[in-house]
Amino acid sequence: MPPAKKRARTYDPGRTRTAVLAQFRHVHAAVRTLTPAQLSGPTRLGTWTVRDLAAHLTMAVESVNLAVDRPAPARAERGPLDYATATARHADAIAEGTHTLAEANPDLDALYARVEERLVQVLTDTPPERLVATLPQALDSARAGGPPIGGMTLADYLVTRTVELVVHTDDLNDAVPGLDVPLDRQALAACTRLLADALAARAPGASTEVRVPPYAVVQCVEGPRHTRGTPPNVVETDPLTWIRLATGRTDWHTALAGAKVSASGERADLGGLLPLMS
Repeated sequence: MPPAKKRARTYDPGRTRTAVLAQFRHVHAAVRTLTPAQLSGPTRLGTWTVRDLAAHLTMAVESVNLAVDRPAPARAERGPLDYATATARHADAIAEGTHTLAEANPDLDALYARVEERLVQVLTDTPPERLVATLPQALDSARAGGPPIGGMTLADYLVTRTVELVVHTDDLNDAVPGLDVPLDRQALAACTRLLADALAARAPGASTEVRVPPYAVVQCVEGPRHTRGTPPNVVETDPLTWIRLATGRTDWHTALAGAKVSASGERADLGGLLPLMS
């Protein structure tokens, strides 16, 4: 799929950096508390255990460190909007890399500490405009190989890390009842906005307004454009429901039936456009 033709919005690099570190630290604190029985439990991600999921969350951050280690590409060919479609085709390799990492690191606390220490150093020493050659997380090893997804700025790549961290934090909370890992507000905002903009890029138009208060409002879907007042087609939901819809954790009809989404108008059915990532 070709790169997205435009970037829908800009993100403050300092806030994104802070959000990535904060969310990773929230997860690290929670992982420290998990018992062996909890770590061996199932998740909603197929065959992944909680230990696999916890290990994968470090991959999402370690990929920043590895991207900075590689030579900078000549130009930025990608942006955050490309992320939604760039990694899906590598799902099998990512799963394999996740299981391998989990097995090789029985001490998850130590793994998190190493990755965080390196990330802090990288983000301190590397300017946000520095270009990085991004790879799917599991393809960062020489064994897996594979060409880069494409160059982007470090600042843009960090925006995609908020999606990984927020989505998989929600997966972790689902897998371990009562764990309740908090979601950093800025990380949740960036994740919500990026996935909303990805919908607008997938279905360009202005006949339907999608509202995810308090973080995002986008217009999408071809059809008559409204010019003032309330648009004829409106979808509204909360950030976590939107994220679960966009990533396939729930489906459109289930969310409607559970009153997690309100939709009015003949072009307000987004079921055929979701999920954006799976």
